[in-house]
Amino acid sequence: MTNATTTTTDPLIGTLLDGIDPAPLFTPFTAGELTLSNRFVMAPMTRAFSPDGVPGDDVRDYYARRAAGLGLIVTEGTYIDHPSAGSSDRIPLFYGDAALAGWKRVVDAVHAEGGRIFPQLWHLGVTRSEGAAPHPEAPVISPSGLRSDGSAKGEAASTKDIDDIIAAFVQGALDAQRIGFDGIELHGAHGYLLDQFLWSKTNRRGDRFGGSTSNRSQLAAEVVSAIRSEVGPHFPIDFRFSQWKGNDYGARIASTPEELDQILVPLVDAGVSMLHASTRRYWLPEFDDSTRTLAGWTKHLTGLPTIALGSIGVSAPFLGGDEESQSTLSIAPLVELFEQGEFDLVALGRSVMSDPEFTGKIRTGRAADIRAYEKGHESTLY
Repeated sequence: MTNATTTTTDPLIGTLLDGIDPAPLFTPFTAGELTLSNRFVMAPMTRAFSPDGVPGDDVRDYYARRAAGLGLIVTEGTYIDHPSAGSSDRIPLFYGDAALAGWKRVVDAVHAEGGRIFPQLWHLGVTRSEGAAPHPEAPVISPSGLRSDGSAKGEAASTKDIDDIIAAFVQGALDAQRIGFDGIELHGAHGYLLDQFLWSKTNRRGDRFGGSTSNRSQLAAEVVSAIRSEVGPHFPIDFRFSQWKGNDYGARIASTPEELDQILVPLVDAGVSMLHASTRRYWLPEFDDSTRTLAGWTKHLTGLPTIALGSIGVSAPFLGGDEESQSTLSIAPLVELFEQGEFDLVALGRSVMSDPEFTGKIRTGRAADIRAYEKGHESTLY
C-alpha cells in the first residue's frame, strides 16, 4: 500500500499553519474519568475492510498507527445486533464472538500506543438497501416507512421494533465496556436511523416518538437513558448529530437555536456525556443573526464537552466537488474558535485517514510534509 508519510505536492497543505501556533490544540482534556492527551479526535469513517463483519489485523493496525497522535479515536460505524441495522457484509459488526474478539485486539493495540477509543454504534434505518447482507431477509425499518423525499420504503417501526433496537444499542454499549473501550458514540447523524427520528421529514409518527421537536428526540433519549442505567454514571456516552443528510446537504433538524435546544436537552437529561456536531464546514455560523457555529451553539445550550468537525485539513467538504474547494487550509479559524470556547475537541476525518502522522506534523511545524488526502485513493490508504 502507498506509504502515508510521502511528502505531498499539494500547495495548500503548506498553508495549514500559516504562522499559527497550534499549541492550544495539544493541551490535555479531562471530562469525568476520561482523560485525553490532546484535543484531536479521529472521526468515524466507513472503510468496508472487515470481511464477514469481523475486524482483522489490518483494521487493528490501521487504528494503532493513529492512536499516538490523537487524543481519541472513534471507530468507523459498527452495526448493532438488530437484523435491519446493516447493509454490507464488509462493514464491521459490534456483536458476535468473532467480531468482538477482533475489536478487543483493536482496543488493546490502541491502548498500547497510549490512545483512547470509542466504537460508533450504528443503525442505518431507511438508508439500508432491501435484501442486503448481513441479513437479507430483514425488512427496512424507519420511523414512518418514508425516505427523505416522502416516498415509501420499508416499514414503520413498531413498538416491538423500537424496544428491540433500544436493547441492541444497550447490548453494544455493555459489550464495549466489557472489552475495554473507553466510551461509546451513538450515530445520530447524516440521515441514519436515530437521525431519521429527529427529522420532521422522515418522522411522521403520531405516538410519543413523533410530532413535536422534543418528541422526535424521544427515541435517542431513551437509547441514552437505557444505556446509562446499565453502564453506570461514569462511562462516556457521546452522541453524534448533524443538520445535513447524505442526500440533502441543506437539511435541518433545527431551524433556530430554540429548536436545537429542544432536541439536545432531552439527550442531556437522559445522561449523554459529550456531543459531536458534524458539519461539512466547521467555521460557518449555524443560524441567522449569530456568528456561533453548530458546535458553538451545542456547547452554549448544553454546557457539555463538544466535538467540532468539518473540512479540517482537506480542500473540499465531504462529498463536495472542486467548485467547493477552499483557497487555504489554514487552521487559524480553528484555533481562534477553540480559544473562544466554541468547542472542546476537534475531529479529523479524511486528513488523518490519509496521513496517520497528521497531528504530529502539525505539532512539530512540518505541515509541508503531510500527505494530502486525494479523493478516490481511499483503498491505498493505510
